[in-house]
Amino acid sequence: MSTATARHPVALNYAAQSDVVVTPDASRVQLALEGSRGTVGVSGQVKDPTLFRDALAAAFAVLSSDLRYRGRDRTAYLAYLMKQGKRASAQIWEAQKAFLDNALEGEEKKDAVLDPVLTVDPDQVSLEVFSRDESAYARLAFDNSLFDKREAAHGSTFLDVPQDLPARLDRLRAYAPVTLEAHVAPTAKATPATEPRAPRTVEVPHAWLRGFLQVQSAATLPATTCSIAPIDLYNLLFALRTRRSKKAPRALRFELVPGAPPRLVLEPWEQVLECHGGAYTGSAPAVVRTFGRQRLAALARLLPHAKSVHVQLMGPGLPVFWVIDLGVATLTLGLTGWTESGWSSAAAFDALMPRDVPDGLAEKLRQRLRQDGPLPFDMLTKDAGAPKDQVRAALQLECLRGRVLFDVARGTYRPRELMPTPVDEAALRYGNEREARAHRLLGDGGPGSGEVKLTQVHDLVGEGTRIQGEVVDREAVRSFFPSFTMDLEGRVKDAGCGCPHFRRSGLREGPCEHMLALRLAYARRRAEEEALRQTPEGRKLIRAETRAYVRRDPATGLEQVYRVSLDGKVVALTWGPRLGDSRHQRLWFDTDTEARTAYFSRLEKLTADGYIDAASTLV
Repeated sequence: MSTATARHPVALNYAAQSDVVVTPDASRVQLALEGSRGTVGVSGQVKDPTLFRDALAAAFAVLSSDLRYRGRDRTAYLAYLMKQGKRASAQIWEAQKAFLDNALEGEEKKDAVLDPVLTVDPDQVSLEVFSRDESAYARLAFDNSLFDKREAAHGSTFLDVPQDLPARLDRLRAYAPVTLEAHVAPTAKATPATEPRAPRTVEVPHAWLRGFLQVQSAATLPATTCSIAPIDLYNLLFALRTRRSKKAPRALRFELVPGAPPRLVLEPWEQVLECHGGAYTGSAPAVVRTFGRQRLAALARLLPHAKSVHVQLMGPGLPVFWVIDLGVATLTLGLTGWTESGWSSAAAFDALMPRDVPDGLAEKLRQRLRQDGPLPFDMLTKDAGAPKDQVRAALQLECLRGRVLFDVARGTYRPRELMPTPVDEAALRYGNEREARAHRLLGDGGPGSGEVKLTQVHDLVGEGTRIQGEVVDREAVRSFFPSFTMDLEGRVKDAGCGCPHFRRSGLREGPCEHMLALRLAYARRRAEEEALRQTPEGRKLIRAETRAYVRRDPATGLEQVYRVSLDGKVVALTWGPRLGDSRHQRLWFDTDTEARTAYFSRLEKLTADGYIDAASTLV
């Protein structure tokens, strides 16, 4: 079975159905838990029913969200044309209807996802959900202080969420006492909604499970963190709700300057939102562009309860984590680099896979967490007696196996058994067979399996990057020459390749393995060059490069963009407002060394003048 169609069977056995029972004097939230994981549960009276209701509603909104594009059903229009005697035969109408029925049937099977995961810890109870479009992960945690007379049995299991449960939650009122009962079997008198249910098996696609675990494990990576006030999040959501853009770029840009409050910039309107949550405390200025901003609408219901908002930016193409502090509760929202989890993000998820994990280290760390509970990374590293990179890789491996959870809000690792048996990370290594073959071409599948060369990389100012390459496939005993243009949002256009897959279907069935290999090779080379250019030896190897720096005038709010390019003996300068006319200058030097010295001197002067390096966000 291929990786794209492989599925992980999960047996679910619920003794009842989750329900919300509302009476004039009191309300009771009955959450049915899966019964095969042992005794797990929590009960108690909720001190803040309004917060409890809105937080659960926000988490369930993430669970049901699906922002993928869906084509229109044209069967009704074809039937109308038939009645008018237009050119639409019955055969065409029947064929289209049969095609749509088959497509929707496959889509329903593809949409099979895991039920939410409920984890009861000694200090809190948490709920984890993953959206249907595989682009949003949320973890809602309630502290023990939210409940009176709390009784709990620790562990992890699945939670039943009927389709009408979010609507039933809206019936909860703050003036009436609210009691939470989350148990395997109902404790109250059975009602029609709590009748025993037949066991069922959910065939969870490996692609969905891979996204769920990798997005969560991305939280363990180093990140750039900033804080904004709840009113800033309100302004952002209001601006997104009242504006729609039909053309790219559609990014949410973070401008971070040490000692100054963060700025949020909405593209393509260049609307600047000044934040009020305190100064950015990072050591270096940064500009980070994120995409899929409409997914933040799920946070709107939490605004009345929010105390503060923290944002963790992993890097271009990697997930972004929004942590909403609600006082006695916390909601962590993790968003993938793009709403459409397309192949452009394959290189980003490749960075999430752990490497060089010593035998036994991962199991040792997991046992320590099970014994002592939540622990920060520094304490785990100190007790493990291993280098930090190996400890981080081991913890990331346990996250991918579903046995360890990283709590972004508190910065600690927690034990959490997602499945009764560990998830095989090898089965989730690649998203599909073509991605596995792409890694083989890069040499990840063994020596001599292939060779990937970047022949040309063109920076298209204001458009993106044009990438061309050569892929030597020794199994096919020939070479292929893939190419594509990657725009400012990471999307791909103008792609081409000479392989049979591309000649047959183009990009309709996804990219071929040669395009994937070229995309991965480009991402890896960019990472290597960025690390190498920080050293004097690495700078000597640079012959051609383009960097962009930005600075915003605090008085007018206008952004100035300064672009510096090195090409052999020539240094080219372009500067001016982002949305206006630019000025250009070219400088010629006698030797490459003189041009390179002038190039880096110019970059250092821009940094001293308050410009922010934004090359990775503008190209």
